Amino acid sequence: MKKEQVAHCQFSVWYPLFKAVTIRSVILPLPENVKEYLLDDGTLVVSGREDPPSHAQEGSDDAEEIQWSDDENTTTLKAPEFPEFTAKVQEAISSLGGSVFPKLNWSAPRDAYWIAMNSSLKCKALSDIFLLFKSSDFITRDLTQPFIHCTDDSPNPSLNYELVLRKWCELIPGAEFRCFVKENKLLGISQRDYTQYYDHISKQHEEICRSIQEFFKKHIQYKFLDEDFVFDVYRDSRGKIWLIDFNPFGEVTDSLLFTWEELTSGKNLKGDQSEGEATEQDYPVFRCTNSKVTVQPSPYLSYRLPKDFVDLSTGEDVHKLIDFLKLKRNQQEDD
Repeated sequence: MKKEQVAHCQFSVWYPLFKAVTIRSVILPLPENVKEYLLDDGTLVVSGREDPPSHAQEGSDDAEEIQWSDDENTTTLKAPEFPEFTAKVQEAISSLGGSVFPKLNWSAPRDAYWIAMNSSLKCKALSDIFLLFKSSDFITRDLTQPFIHCTDDSPNPSLNYELVLRKWCELIPGAEFRCFVKENKLLGISQRDYTQYYDHISKQHEEICRSIQEFFKKHIQYKFLDEDFVFDVYRDSRGKIWLIDFNPFGEVTDSLLFTWEELTSGKNLKGDQSEGEATEQDYPVFRCTNSKVTVQPSPYLSYRLPKDFVDLSTGEDVHKLIDFLKLKRNQQEDD
């Protein structure tokens, strides 16, 4: 996998070429100070919150102003604000119907969905996006190591980071598929949510495979900037195929129900095909989870944190945050 191939999979590179067959989106340049904020581990408060959460009731003792310290020089912890960027993001969200799916040049914060109040990647404000982005290892990798798995020694391509806002659509996980292309030939198709068994995929796999193959030949083949790549699609209830994303053809991309050894060498792929399928030239191998016995936990579960950590990061429990800051101050005094 070469650095140029990774660069070609940036959203702003491929979106203009395939705009007609994918979800409507808005691309905004990511300011340098916003990038620094996203990478700052020391910032606990999420920027952009309009209504800070509070569990205190009027008239109760908890409603009184909390004295952090008797020291007049004590400063209140406050997240940085980005008024111009916030206005642009909110305008874009409104233009897309009020709810969006956010990502950067390559990745979405799929590993951080658990930290959101709705346990979803559905965002209605910049504060929702910041919370997901600051909690995501995938986003950090985009910002710091986008070419980590590349094998060539060429200089890193210059990058302009961008916030991508995609119109929110309720996509059913059992209708998403990942497609692997080598030398502009569709080698294999894998069920995207391979940890679950979907009865309709097993029953309709030939029809699904055929419709994706037709979509590939009509809209994708020879139109992407590389001949080796991976693309994700969604098949809606009417059987129509929608392009979701492009990914590099290499280990940085999850091979799901295939192995990268199979995909790069071509070994063991033909053995998956039935006799009828094998007679069709360039017919891709289709793999799905065929039994409930093989159902697995979500691969994103390992990214979860204890609830106390979530409360701290979101500010949902102000008392936990106060205790945490007092503990840190005491530790500093002891040192």
